[in-house]
Amino acid sequence: MAKGVTIDKACHAPNNSNMAKESIELLKARIAELEEEVVDREKDLAVFRRELTSANSRLEALIGEINQQIKVVQAIQKHLVPTEIPNIQGFDFSSKFVPSFVRGGDYYDIFEHEDRSRFGVIIASSSGHVMSALLLSVLLKFTARMEARRGSEPHVMMKLIADELLPNIEKSDQADIFFGLFDRRSFSLLYAGVGDVLALHFDHAAGELKLLTSSTPPISHDFSAEISSQSVVLSPRDKLIFCTKGVFAARNLEGKEFGQDRLYRAILEYATRGVHELRNQIFFQVQKFSGGQEVPRDMTVVVVEVKDRVIKLAKK
Repeated sequence: MAKGVTIDKACHAPNNSNMAKESIELLKARIAELEEEVVDREKDLAVFRRELTSANSRLEALIGEINQQIKVVQAIQKHLVPTEIPNIQGFDFSSKFVPSFVRGGDYYDIFEHEDRSRFGVIIASSSGHVMSALLLSVLLKFTARMEARRGSEPHVMMKLIADELLPNIEKSDQADIFFGLFDRRSFSLLYAGVGDVLALHFDHAAGELKLLTSSTPPISHDFSAEISSQSVVLSPRDKLIFCTKGVFAARNLEGKEFGQDRLYRAILEYATRGVHELRNQIFFQVQKFSGGQEVPRDMTVVVVEVKDRVIKLAKK
């Protein structure tokens, strides 16, 4: 039996050797196939790399061109935003504009009419730098008309601005505008607003903060809302606070929005102080909340206060 087993193993040894050789040959053939596939893939990758490099170059050139256009618009915008507010007897003013590289479009102006008893304020915010350029061109065109047509109510001027913007607005664009006329004889404000420019009235006697702006939607490509003028009478030491959307839409590191409630609290805390202190308080609270992040959208704050002494003189 032992010899039989030995003979049997000897007989099968050549078969095992052949099978091993066949397996090695198959492996070699498969390795050769894989090597050819790797070469083909490397050729494909080389083509993809060249195309990607070319695409990146074109993209970088396009980004550079867009950035340059944004810088030009920002420079124009910054130049047009007033650095000095006219000295209008009976009112104190404080304003600040913080531009954004990400999303721009704010503009404001305070201008006197030929009738010295009246002056106007316009505050606007748009959806981006391109829309900003369009809005600026329209507002500049109408500034002269606002001064010349001093008898026109705000909603009339707003309707004219909307009609001028609508033919050129893209689907993703929108404009938020507040336009008000102050009458220094009656100490009243006649105003109209569309969109998200926040206008607040601090009633000093009552210690209350009241919202002035209406629920009229922003001007967009399908804008068809009726715009109406409203009025408010101002008392001694009352304040008006105007904020563009970038102020209350600022976000912190967790993505939470600053919001109107925080803005109201910040205003009420400093509402009885001077206009500059109140303006600085708003920006301080926004910056503290956002943790020093890049400003995602232009921010504009304008604070107006009615003086005591002029009110008293006017009543004599």
